[in-house]
Amino acid sequence: VQLQASGGGLVQAGGSLRLSCAASGRTFRTYGMGWFRQAPGKERKFVAVINRSGGSTYSSDSVKGRFAISGDNANSVVYLQMNRLQPEDTAVYYCAASRSSISHFARDYNYWGQGTLVTVSS
Repeated sequence: VQLQASGGGLVQAGGSLRLSCAASGRTFRTYGMGWFRQAPGKERKFVAVINRSGGSTYSSDSVKGRFAISGDNANSVVYLQMNRLQPEDTAVYYCAASRSSISHFARDYNYWGQGTLVTVSS
């Protein structure tokens, strides 16, 4: 499984970005797909996940109501729509695939993309 994340960039506080994660193969029918982020000097943290069928999603409390995860099964792409961005959202964002279908633990993810940097200025 290969994952390619894109869509990061520099945005002002209050703005929006949409991250994309393109997956190879039949990933969407086999794995749950998640987004994690890692700020400088900090641990990698869970952001959101969508299950194998795309029917269930789960987000961390820190982004709930601002970020939304969605999947495009036909094109094997998972998105993270990020609205009302704040400086504390600045991080490298990683997409990942998990055989556990839906998990917020990094240890349950088997494949990781290379990360895309999101910088939010105040």
